[in-house]
Amino acid sequence: MKIATYNINGIKARMPRLTEWLAETRPGVACLQEIKSQDEGVPAAEIEALGYTAIWHGQKAFNGVAILVDAQAGLTLTEVQRGLGVDGPKDGEGEQARYLEADVSGVRVACLYLPNGNPHPGPKFDYKLAWMEALRARMAAIWAEEVPAVVTGDFNVIPEDSDTWSVKAMQDDALMQPESRAAYARMLGDGWCDAVRTLNPRGGVWTYWDYQAGAWQRDHGFRIDHILLSPECADQLEATGVDRDHRGREKASDHAPVWVKLRGD
Repeated sequence: MKIATYNINGIKARMPRLTEWLAETRPGVACLQEIKSQDEGVPAAEIEALGYTAIWHGQKAFNGVAILVDAQAGLTLTEVQRGLGVDGPKDGEGEQARYLEADVSGVRVACLYLPNGNPHPGPKFDYKLAWMEALRARMAAIWAEEVPAVVTGDFNVIPEDSDTWSVKAMQDDALMQPESRAAYARMLGDGWCDAVRTLNPRGGVWTYWDYQAGAWQRDHGFRIDHILLSPECADQLEATGVDRDHRGREKASDHAPVWVKLRGD
């Protein structure tokens, strides 16, 4: 099974890019973040025309996550949970659309868009850390079910210095603060496998390039899109990669798709 994560940065604006990526790479599962659409605005018919079944958790203009599965390949999709019960940083805001979980033909798949946390210190950074603790608790609950599981998405965390083009440029960003890194490390310490890190131990793999300052052209990127595997899936890890060329296409997202291939198709 090929499972991918892709921060699409607006599903309606990037639908041509999403369509060509799905057609060219055909992942069995595609987890999307920042769809930036209310539920009724998601282009469901276009997704179905591509041969995919989908569920989504939308929000007007911001956030939003979706899970797409290749129905033509016979994969099935059953929603398990949406949301982690963590209210946004503003009083009365309620929960943001950042988490969606489903069973896909015997594999538990969680798709997430973790809060950015900037500026820090402040309520947005506190929200980021609280959200990470709630995520860790949910991952522990999934672990206790003893099901093969993949937790993936835009974590908005640069785990190590080798995951960015410049430590100095990012040192004051919430993505690279000691608290953010420590929270991510605790997830790995619970037994989850960072797939990209496992097969690229020296780092130097980017998944995001800002639109500003010619970051893409200068390869000034960093790794914030991660795929974490339970031991059952880690044992089946065959390959992982980043579809970098899709970042360089016209009107592309500022993220590139990241994927893993698990044995046992």
